[in-house]
Amino acid sequence: MVDYTPRRSVYGGVFKRVFDLVFVLAASIMVVPLVLLVAVVVMLDGGSPFYVQRRVGKNGRVFSMFKLRSMVPDADRKLAEYLEANPAALEEWNRAQKLRYDPRTTRIGRLIRKTSLDELPQFWNVFRGDMSVVGPRPMMPSQRDLYPGQAYYALKPGVTGFWQIGDRNETSFAARARYDADYYDRMSFVTDLLVIMNTVRVVLRGTGV
Repeated sequence: MVDYTPRRSVYGGVFKRVFDLVFVLAASIMVVPLVLLVAVVVMLDGGSPFYVQRRVGKNGRVFSMFKLRSMVPDADRKLAEYLEANPAALEEWNRAQKLRYDPRTTRIGRLIRKTSLDELPQFWNVFRGDMSVVGPRPMMPSQRDLYPGQAYYALKPGVTGFWQIGDRNETSFAARARYDADYYDRMSFVTDLLVIMNTVRVVLRGTGV
């Protein structure tokens, strides 16, 4: 069994945090006004502009992750009703923990998801130290039993990462473990820069992050 203890390299242990802070502070010049603008648009669509959800972080610590709201207020009930009435959707949810067609998403929500604008408030999580700019896709506490790997727990979840820029729409939730283990082995300053550049490509292509 591979020992996925926290990285002790200079980059993984020290410089990655410095990189995160420098990147977030530099990006905040554009990100903060954009988040405020989108928040106003979401508010006009009805309800709170932000959505807070519990996610699993490094070493299994649970934290509150921030997103721009892309779903209807009664999202959990609507999802349960939809899955109960659609066996194919239920199978897709059980396999991937996401849906190609999600009945919970609002009209504005579909747009900000497609452009990944809903993810921008996670830069606050990076600033706080809950997340990293690049890392595993943050998972919910209820998904722990579905995740077969260990690399995730040795890393901070990322705003973007290997799975987010990969064939995410074609893989199961369990397949995330392969991406996380690969990133754990290849984590470096150059790797993170390449992931960020590829993230821009994915966002411009409109497939989300």
